[in-house]
Amino acid sequence: MNSFKKLAIIFGLAVVATSCHDERDRNYQYMPNMYESVGYEAYGEADFLPNQSEALLPPANTINRGWLPYEIENSPEGKELSRLQSSPLDTMNVETNLAKGGQLYTIYCAICHGDKGDGQGTLVKREKILGVPSYADPVRNLTVGSTYYTIHYGLNSMGSYASQMNTEEMWQVSEYVMKLKQDLTK
Repeated sequence: MNSFKKLAIIFGLAVVATSCHDERDRNYQYMPNMYESVGYEAYGEADFLPNQSEALLPPANTINRGWLPYEIENSPEGKELSRLQSSPLDTMNVETNLAKGGQLYTIYCAICHGDKGDGQGTLVKREKILGVPSYADPVRNLTVGSTYYTIHYGLNSMGSYASQMNTEEMWQVSEYVMKLKQDLTK
C-alpha cells in the first residue's frame, strides 16, 4: 500500500473518531464522582420550577444545634427588658467562660471596640468607623443582658453576630465585656 493511501485511511479514521464525539459529554472520566455530583435527600424537586432542585425546609418546630431562640423581641421595650436578664452560664466555670469569651471577643469585637473595650480598635484608629464608645461610659448603662441583646440583634451601625456565634458563645462574650467594663472603671 502506498503512503498516500495509508495517510488517507488514517485521516479518514481521525475524522470519523472525532465527528462521533459529543462535545457536551466527556469521553473518559478518570474520577466520575468529581464530574457528576451525587444527589442527596437535602435537595428535592422544586414545585414552582420544573426540573430544578432546591434545599428542603427543615422539619417544623426545630432549631439549629447550639442555638436557642431568644425570648426577648427586637424593640426598644425588649432592649430595656434585656437589662434585667442575667447570664445562664454555669457559675462554677467562670474562668473557662471568660477565657473563651476573651478569645471570641478578640476575633469578633476587638477590631472595633479595642482590646481593652475603650472604643479604640484598629478600625477606629484608622478612622474607618467612628463613634464606638467605651464600655466605661456611664451613660450606656451596660449589663450582661443588654450586651447579649446587642450581640444578638445588633445596634446602630453594629450588625448582629447571631449567625457567627451560638448562644453559649454570645453569653461568654457578654460576660467578658462586663469584665472589661469592670477593668476600665477601676
